[in-house]
Amino acid sequence: MDDFHILAFETSSTLCGVALLSRTAGVTRLSAAAHAGRGEHAERILPMAQGLLDQAGLARRDLSAVAFGQGPGGFTGLRVACGVAQGLAVALGIPVLPVDSLCAVALQGAGEDPDGVHVVLQDARMNEVYAAVYRAAGADWTALQAPALLARADVADWAACGMADWGLQAGGGWTVHGDALQVFPGLGDELAALGARCASTAPDGAHAQAGTIARLAAQAWRQGRAVDAALASPAYVRDKVAYTTAERADGFGGNPQVGAATLTLHDMMPADIDEVAAIEGRVQSFPWTRKNFIDGLAAGYHGWVVRRMGAMLGFALVMDAPDMAHLLVIGVRPDAQRQGVGTRLLRRCVEHCRGSGLPALTLEVRPSNQGAIAFYHRHGFVQAGLRRGYYPAAQGREDAWIMTLSLADAAQANAGQSQVAVAPAGTGPGMAHSRGRS
Repeated sequence: MDDFHILAFETSSTLCGVALLSRTAGVTRLSAAAHAGRGEHAERILPMAQGLLDQAGLARRDLSAVAFGQGPGGFTGLRVACGVAQGLAVALGIPVLPVDSLCAVALQGAGEDPDGVHVVLQDARMNEVYAAVYRAAGADWTALQAPALLARADVADWAACGMADWGLQAGGGWTVHGDALQVFPGLGDELAALGARCASTAPDGAHAQAGTIARLAAQAWRQGRAVDAALASPAYVRDKVAYTTAERADGFGGNPQVGAATLTLHDMMPADIDEVAAIEGRVQSFPWTRKNFIDGLAAGYHGWVVRRMGAMLGFALVMDAPDMAHLLVIGVRPDAQRQGVGTRLLRRCVEHCRGSGLPALTLEVRPSNQGAIAFYHRHGFVQAGLRRGYYPAAQGREDAWIMTLSLADAAQANAGQSQVAVAPAGTGPGMAHSRGRS
């Protein structure tokens, strides 16, 4: 693989680019052509490619591989580059090198001093941002966070929560690139407050260029990461741009935002405790302590967290008893409420009950917390009892409603056969710190 000829295509933005990277007898040569304009990629791309081959005195059969910028980016543009690369590869019997277009933006922005952590934020339209994180060590680039879709409002929280995973401490050590810094006023200030250096991206470096795609493709070629043409595909990231009629009937509307599309659920681990305790402190006047959560996990309680592109949005902790499971605590970050996080966590608790063969899920909730009570009612819980003076309050103590979901009755209700029945009052274990809320 010392000598090679790689033809690279990049059409993830309004810029249609082609590059030819050749290495022969230890000498590397790069040539490129580009055309700016919407809706013309399919017409321009092959003539530009043939022009580069002619200039180099090469025929198509001399190519070692075909590379393309796989995005994320515009749907139509990504399909053009991928389709042309696949067609040539199949016709010539050579492999394909898909290349991360956001990594190309990072490489362009890093310039002559690439070492360190580089965050790329690209405008994705609809008030959303494509985001990815890379670490550079000399000529080698690795992804710390694969390209993902974020709501503009979530970018700073995503970065703050992700810094530890990127191997960074508070105070700096990372650089931000991409056109989102210019498109969204104030975003640069939010990231600078976290210690980021916001690069001044030149206009020709704001989007991936074919020459950079070719350079990254050469790295992939040397590492043996070429794939069969049939396995190459664009990285759309945004999987859908409109809700179906059925989804709109279920209450969704407009364009799907990142909260609906990219919530991920994970088992709660000791490494999550600091984030869990931070959310707990924001949503509860008398919160559990960090030690409460540590002790709960050590005692074998079952916990889950919901994240969006690395940022924790909510958590839940459940304790099993012989006759039912007890939802001890559930919390959702204030700015992430009413986005399906609480529902996702509650469904996971119910799934746990079914998987453990437990017939019911119970919890306590303050009578004053009408929002939480309405949330639990919507999910089939009913009041099953009362605990006097259960909660600490600003003035004395507050009672607790015991609310219970019978899984058997819930299944019948879902089938349209019956309503959830009231469980006997006082059933289920209690804890001094336990409570329910959404």
